[in-house]
Amino acid sequence: MSVDDDRPVEEAPSSTTGPPPPAPPGALPPEPLPDDEAQRVYLRFRRVFGDPNGRSRDGRRRKAIKLGSPSQPFGTGREPRGIADVLASVTSELGWKSPLAQSDLMAAWPDMVGDELSAHSHPVSIDDGTLTVQCDSTAWATQLRLMRGTVTTTIVRRYPDAGIQSVRFLAPNAPSWKRGPRSVPGRGPRDTYG
Repeated sequence: MSVDDDRPVEEAPSSTTGPPPPAPPGALPPEPLPDDEAQRVYLRFRRVFGDPNGRSRDGRRRKAIKLGSPSQPFGTGREPRGIADVLASVTSELGWKSPLAQSDLMAAWPDMVGDELSAHSHPVSIDDGTLTVQCDSTAWATQLRLMRGTVTTTIVRRYPDAGIQSVRFLAPNAPSWKRGPRSVPGRGPRDTYG
């Protein structure tokens, strides 16, 4: 009798019954039948619960290698790649392309517009697809406004991921309470000295 159930223990096949049936794929190879009860119990537990060496991480790896794993040292997806390719794939997966392209645009402003224009203007911010450029004087702001189409086309060609749709050129001027994005209707400041 077996230890875990009431079924009888398998007996050794007689020489007249023929060869034993083939083992299912992935099963342990048949072992010779032991002589004592302890060995029979151990072998039965090993068949029922599997090889204890196969439960460890290294054992599973050895078993996968024996069964012929699909991993190959020079297979698809295993070839080494350059760091630029790895970083490009990471930035696209994480959605960093637009912010990185915008920062590249801000850093490359002198190369894009030339030394003379970059000496008198610098990009300030990018808000909702609008690049804001601060100019040294009204004359330079006017000159850049006349070149707005060329500058915008160059930006879109060189940095398509930046998402720039328009360019705004600011001239240095005194603050005004009359117009602006945060103005409120009303009289505004008045002379308080008279």
